[in-house]
Amino acid sequence: MTRLRTCVVVWTVAILASSVARAEVPATADLTPIFNGRDLTGWDTKEPQYWTVADGVLTGLNDEEKKGSMLYTAKPYGDVIFECEVRFSGEIDSGVMMRKPEVQVQIGVSRSLKRDMTCSFYVGGYPEEAQAKRAGELLKEGDWNRLRVQAKGNTFTVWLNGEQVSEYTNAKFAEAAPIGLQIHGGLVMKVEYRDLRAMPLETAQE
Repeated sequence: MTRLRTCVVVWTVAILASSVARAEVPATADLTPIFNGRDLTGWDTKEPQYWTVADGVLTGLNDEEKKGSMLYTAKPYGDVIFECEVRFSGEIDSGVMMRKPEVQVQIGVSRSLKRDMTCSFYVGGYPEEAQAKRAGELLKEGDWNRLRVQAKGNTFTVWLNGEQVSEYTNAKFAEAAPIGLQIHGGLVMKVEYRDLRAMPLETAQE
């Protein structure tokens, strides 16, 4: 009987621990929309002609004559969960920027490495431990992909279509900054975003 009670207690503790762990990761619906689906309200860019909005989709469009562009949230974020859906086909070079100094989650082909580094971290280079080596198995080219990025303290984590694909730890990237989206210059590219959401982690952990 004692052995049975012990098993029940262990099982109960495991369930409670699992529930707490799940509670710490908010569902998509709990994150606050930061893109209204109609215009660039709440976002800043020096090149608004490169970014258009239609039918709830934010499109970044470039060609070989253009120099590229950045689109930033008007609001800075420190510890945060950012989530969006992204769609592209062919060769692009985009990304999600966070913190200051800037950490980039790559989307598409790296200009320097000449290969797809989607969901890997770029910090002036691509550290081996920060590369998303399984992302290619999960990426749906030409279709919508759900991207989640978490910045918590000195650790940055990325999920692609519900699966964790990369993590990077570095205390250097500590200061709050706007979240940015990139159109890289020097190539023809089109990238689309929708359902952009964010939540400061202080709120997510309450």
